[in-house]
Amino acid sequence: LEQTLGVVQLVAVRGIAALVAILLAVLLTLLALLSGPARRFFAGIAVLLLFFSVLTAGVPSIRGFAGGAFQTLADGDLVVLSWNTLGDSPGAERIADLALAQEADVVALPETSRETGEAVQALLAASGRPTQLLALQYDTISKARSTMLLVSTDLGEYRLDESVGSTPTLPSVVAVPVVGSGPTIVAAHPVAPVPGEMSNWREGLAWLSERCADPAADVIVAGDLNSTLDHWSPYGSDLGLAACHDAARAVGAAALGTWPTLMPTVLGSPIDHVLATDTWEVVGFRVIDAEDGSGSDHRPVVAQLRPAA
Repeated sequence: LEQTLGVVQLVAVRGIAALVAILLAVLLTLLALLSGPARRFFAGIAVLLLFFSVLTAGVPSIRGFAGGAFQTLADGDLVVLSWNTLGDSPGAERIADLALAQEADVVALPETSRETGEAVQALLAASGRPTQLLALQYDTISKARSTMLLVSTDLGEYRLDESVGSTPTLPSVVAVPVVGSGPTIVAAHPVAPVPGEMSNWREGLAWLSERCADPAADVIVAGDLNSTLDHWSPYGSDLGLAACHDAARAVGAAALGTWPTLMPTVLGSPIDHVLATDTWEVVGFRVIDAEDGSGSDHRPVVAQLRPAA
């Protein structure tokens, strides 16, 4: 049921669901105390709501509200940053400043125009961190239908892999090394699970799981996946998507909400992710709430990945 309209939205906001259940349980308890004939009925529903809230809040507690601790960068480490910019809302300078502050090697920017992507690339180059820009736009009318990917030139030359296609409605970028070895990098943005887009949402998640499914693949996925760990069981487990493991889950930070910024992280929905195959070890992950006033409704996420032994 986790991919069914209604249930999809409910499990995406476990913190809010638990809070609402507790408030309703308190209200029904008061009604039970004031109503003699219906006391047992109201009290019984209140107990069920409390049981529901405990179970609903228990899952995020297991997944963790930690994160934030990164290790000293070692040779071969990759810092992966993802930020849905809501149509360039923070501006190129703010995006570039964040990428520089995080020392990002890979920057995934869903809902970002080519113009802003090029401006960020220029600002990074001027600060001594040259990158390659790989872009995919379904049209130039809606910025939501554009996804940008910036990859450090230190990783070698990359190109778009158009042979694997992309996600429906909103684009996802797949970049592969031109020569030599290196990870396949996916800047992902499957469409949100809203009425009229449910089949495209499921198709987008299935497409992402295929990118991760090759046992010989070295894959890193970053972006706004419009889904939480609860929506991925058809493709793997609550640890990740197919063979890609969720960085936040690996370090105990998978309950931190990234959307919307109007909600605190403990109540928000964790739909922005960094994932990687077993070729990478996750040594750090954090949700950045310092940009909540930037104009985007998503919080950036950043992960530190290290080549696995």
